Amino acid sequence: MIHQSKSYIKFIRLAKNRHGVHSPFVYDLVTNCFNDKTKYPEYETLKKHRKALRGDTSKFEMKDFGQGSRVFKGNARKVSAVIKNAGMKKKRQRLLFRLAKYFKSETVLELGTSLGLGTVALSLSNEFSTIQTVEGCPNTLQKAQEYFEKFNLHNIQIHQKLFSEFLQNTHEKFDLIFIDGDHNGERTLEYFHSLLKNVHNNSVIVFDDIYWSKDMTTAWQQIIANDIVTVSIDTFQWGLVFFRKEQAKQHFIIRIG
Repeated sequence: MIHQSKSYIKFIRLAKNRHGVHSPFVYDLVTNCFNDKTKYPEYETLKKHRKALRGDTSKFEMKDFGQGSRVFKGNARKVSAVIKNAGMKKKRQRLLFRLAKYFKSETVLELGTSLGLGTVALSLSNEFSTIQTVEGCPNTLQKAQEYFEKFNLHNIQIHQKLFSEFLQNTHEKFDLIFIDGDHNGERTLEYFHSLLKNVHNNSVIVFDDIYWSKDMTTAWQQIIANDIVTVSIDTFQWGLVFFRKEQAKQHFIIRIG
């Protein structure tokens, strides 16, 4: 937690808004996606889905293949408690929806389904998209799937596998990749290198919790230093990387309101 606090102080000191951005690509992204105040009708579905999960007091056994929880002890967890204490926040869920919508992402990969807050946002962003979501824990995935069906979301393909196992066997190119299920720096770096075969010029990879720990931050720094990454954006909670060959290599630190 000390690492996060120190990192946040540094982030606030260095962060810029759109007026400090001198890249047309990033300026447009910040203006028309990050700062988009449109009240999309899909937000109502996101709200209903979140409310349903928050009202679900059923318990399930969670098998954690990542770095574990800083909140929960033991594996038996209430759905409502997971959403309250460890679920994606409303603002970030809406931002994920806008990102996928802004880039018109049709092939999407999510590593870390959890209870599906991010999955639903991605699913609603584009009726023509296919969302492949990967989760190691069968019980968590089953619970998420129940709600996908309840909300009639039919563009989601679920995979109950370890991330490394799934990545070894997929060669599909993805428009957007969201990594939100393992806060281990070394493994995150391995996922990145494995995913380089799955990206194209206009792909974006979004990494969650880049300041979770020192090793996650080190992994993030190594990722943005990689020659194949041209544009990188640090929003503190999320790090975004792009592979646009037409862009000069630049790094941006952007504060999102």
